Amino acid sequence: MELSREIRYRAYSEWSKDEITKIKENIKQSPWHASYHIEPKTGLLNDPNGFSFFNGKFTLFYQNWPFGAAHGLKKWVHAESDDLVHFNITGTELLPDTKYDSHGAYSGSAYEVDGKLLLLYTGNVRDKNWRRDSFQLGAWMDRSYNITKCEDVFINKPEDVTDHFRDPQIFDYKGQFYAIVGGQSLEKRGVIKLYKAVGNSVEKWSEVGNLDFCSSGSEYMIECPNLLFVNDTPILIYCPQGLDKSELSYDNIYPNTYKICQSFDERTAKLVGSSKIKNLDYGFDVYATQGFNSPDGRTLIVSWIGLPDVEYPTDKYDYQGAMSLVKELSINNGKLYQYPVDAIKTLRTSCEDFTSKIETSNTYELEVTFPANQKSELLLFADDKGNGLSLIVDTKEGKVILDRSKAGIQYAIDFGMTRECLIDTEETIANIFVDNSIIEIFINKGEKVFTSRVFPEKDQNGIQIKSGKPIGKYFELEY
Repeated sequence: MELSREIRYRAYSEWSKDEITKIKENIKQSPWHASYHIEPKTGLLNDPNGFSFFNGKFTLFYQNWPFGAAHGLKKWVHAESDDLVHFNITGTELLPDTKYDSHGAYSGSAYEVDGKLLLLYTGNVRDKNWRRDSFQLGAWMDRSYNITKCEDVFINKPEDVTDHFRDPQIFDYKGQFYAIVGGQSLEKRGVIKLYKAVGNSVEKWSEVGNLDFCSSGSEYMIECPNLLFVNDTPILIYCPQGLDKSELSYDNIYPNTYKICQSFDERTAKLVGSSKIKNLDYGFDVYATQGFNSPDGRTLIVSWIGLPDVEYPTDKYDYQGAMSLVKELSINNGKLYQYPVDAIKTLRTSCEDFTSKIETSNTYELEVTFPANQKSELLLFADDKGNGLSLIVDTKEGKVILDRSKAGIQYAIDFGMTRECLIDTEETIANIFVDNSIIEIFINKGEKVFTSRVFPEKDQNGIQIKSGKPIGKYFELEY
């Protein structure tokens, strides 16, 4: 949504009750609200922030500009959950209200320390000429959800990076706190900086160096870096903007990627034995994935279902963006798997054999088996005119193709209307989660994932088996 800078960076206090009421009433008119995914009460939702475990519950913030579907003066909005499926918006917010975050409380992470939750985030500041500066800041949230900001800057921008320096992730490695921050070098190459907490005090940090993860440096900026561990195996998840497509094939405006590594040498800031870069998601709409290592031993991630610099059909209703399902990471035979947490099954209210359906609620899960040596096609969000989202699972050629050229309201067409990935030529299982305007597809329990938005027209709510003989189950879901 095109809005002027003056509107996007108006102080929150300057918005009248009538203006806010008008925004809320407009949002109510949207036909595409999600049921079991987090979406903003008002305005734009983008990056997940502060994903962590605190006070006996899972904590997740989302970044938000509350006055329209545009990137403006950002805050964090707090949600918590017992099961990582049902989230409650608590009303607690991290606001842009100091000299170090005057133009936005931008992305960051969180970690429980001594009974309080440390929020480590990027403060965005603009001068009168709109030149940007960024600061890595800290704040503490207590068990009553009161937030107190720290007065001093935790990490100042190093001299060898541009003003693109943001998205700190704090993590514990062998009892020592570290943090990584995404950035851009003076040579306009993507970098990740590694920091160590001095004396293990999370309010004092020293630079270890640039993280060595065998990057080619073809990207011009790295956003949202996360270093996670799956049974001690390091996984680096990051968003390399401008990555050369000869290095990785992708069609979205910016990719969300990962590398599996053999080990982490914290002394030399090196990820040893880094794999080739790979797409985390093959769908149309995933970015800014954030994860953490949960105290219960799980490695969990969540993503923004949306992309920077893309307009969406919901924009006219003054909101945009959603959170993905929370997924657990695992590694099997050297492959990374990501699959929704088991509690997602609690949403199932009924079960029946999978068949074509003239009409659904567009709020369901499919678990479908596609036989070997067969090309099958499903049409989701289907109507009686042949429109819908085409999912082709070709176990003969070893390919999955998602085609939204005839699925609802079209958008971002400059980036193509199909997405695909390779699979093994054998029987293939797909778990498909549909939530009104969101679809998440997990191939072989998360070996490959497609996450996308679809904005169906009226009466585009059927399922058609166009070809092949897939079998499976249909589950109605209710949040």
